[in-house]
Amino acid sequence: MRILVVEDNSNLVANLFEYFEARGHALDAAPDGLTGLHLAVTQAFDVVVLDWMLPRLDGPGFLKAFREAGGDVPVLMLTAKDELPDKIAGFRAGADDYLTKPFDLQELEVRLEALVARAGGRRRGKALLVADLRLDLETQEATRQGQPLRLYPACRKLLEVLMQASPAVVSRGRLEYALWGDSPPDGDMLRSHIYELRRSVDGPFEEKLIQTLPKIGYRIAAPPSARGGGDGG
Repeated sequence: MRILVVEDNSNLVANLFEYFEARGHALDAAPDGLTGLHLAVTQAFDVVVLDWMLPRLDGPGFLKAFREAGGDVPVLMLTAKDELPDKIAGFRAGADDYLTKPFDLQELEVRLEALVARAGGRRRGKALLVADLRLDLETQEATRQGQPLRLYPACRKLLEVLMQASPAVVSRGRLEYALWGDSPPDGDMLRSHIYELRRSVDGPFEEKLIQTLPKIGYRIAAPPSARGGGDGG
């Protein structure tokens, strides 16, 4: 498993690394919610271990932003909050499991393995479809009219966010956050990535799927001819 640990207790993080790495798992860690969210939406993990009380962005805030960004990786909330209302709030925020501190490392490992196994079962055969464009969420292979599309990682991430939201508009801010968190680079790098995405998704094809809404954002949707009329891009 590749595990992201979002936890501000450095001693606990050290214990998790020692235990899980000895068993062949790979771990990354973030000491606050915003850093963890950036890692979660820009890198590939099998599961997230999330504390509730975090600097900069708490656990429920992390979950809300992560799910809104299209994140479907299972999340286990690991917290000292053990009251029933807290557990209910955690699940309602988007957690897949809830384990209270103190805990047994072996139990945590078993719970994470179960979450990953269930998520793998849900994802098999799962794909996003917009018109003749398909993105396989398991293999990350994108095709249009059955032809493979060559996408580098940033473009693939943008495509997934746009297809998850389709036909709704996705703001520039949300797309930038999906790529860079709260530290976007100088200059309009998003425009460059959208240009490259268009070259792959729309360039070789007559009907264009990616639409720009000036000063608002972008969307990916079936062309008006396929919807029986509508607005332009």
